[in-house]
Amino acid sequence: MGQNDTHSIPIGYLYWIFGFTGAHRFYYGKQITGTIWFLTLGLLGIGWLVDAFLIPSMDRNADRKYKSGRIDYNVAWALLTFLGVLGVHRFYLGKWLTGAFYLLTAGLFGAGVLYDLWTLNGQIDEINR
Repeated sequence: MGQNDTHSIPIGYLYWIFGFTGAHRFYYGKQITGTIWFLTLGLLGIGWLVDAFLIPSMDRNADRKYKSGRIDYNVAWALLTFLGVLGVHRFYLGKWLTGAFYLLTAGLFGAGVLYDLWTLNGQIDEINR
């Protein structure tokens, strides 16, 4: 395990299983291609299959780009992925007010969850720095 091991290859492959939604690309900080994968079902499955070979390099790039610290990227991403509309990931980040808003509004009617798919790595990186 590296000194700045922010992301995990096994978790990346777990998200890759749902890769036609772009989940693994959002996880590794590739928001634009994550959105493209989401809108095109993983480039009609072709990009999704190619990504099976690209995940190790995506992991290395994310480890270099983002700072490790008290907030664990893997925990935050799991909370966003499975409990995002409840705002649990926001509570984990210490953002109690927005967490409460997410809880009361189903993730700000989904728009907040979409925003967090795009920005969660940056939010964690900022807190960890």
